[in-house]
Amino acid sequence: MKKLIANYQGSLIAQIQLLDVENIQILADHLLDCCKQKKQVFICGNGGSAGNAIHLANDFLYGTDPSGLSSLNVEALPANSSILTCLGNDIGYDKIFSHQLKVKANSKDVLIVLSGSGNSENIVQALEQAKTIGMVSFAILGYSGGKAKLLSDYIIHNQINDMQISEDLQLIVGHMLMRFLYDNLY
Repeated sequence: MKKLIANYQGSLIAQIQLLDVENIQILADHLLDCCKQKKQVFICGNGGSAGNAIHLANDFLYGTDPSGLSSLNVEALPANSSILTCLGNDIGYDKIFSHQLKVKANSKDVLIVLSGSGNSENIVQALEQAKTIGMVSFAILGYSGGKAKLLSDYIIHNQINDMQISEDLQLIVGHMLMRFLYDNLY
């Protein structure tokens, strides 16, 4: 176990040091602008990334400004199981995020996709829908970055073939963003 822990720590630390600081700053600036301009932010992902999307939506809504006066207007698209199962059943799992964006999002809103592979069809279609609407899109990706790497306006990509480290990095970047927003809003 000690060797596993040391290897995991080493891998995570190395990947944190490789984070794309410039694109994290661009995302931070966009999120701050969303707070000031009352634009909405949507976050989506599958599996553990869906859990991270919900976690980060909570952090961005409450953790950035506990008073609620200048918090981020944020929604985690995988949070409502009734919507997900309805859309998955009626129009297909590949459209569970894109359809929600079609209904809820506006031009200049922000989409953040969280994905290990970047190839999930529902993530790809969400990014395509974001382009159609005129949203600004960001992707936090692992592995090769997949199709999402090509479709996103800005990418934060760590080329690591490890889903757990990829998902850890999603939360680490999200928590960095939360602290930036807290420092600039509250």
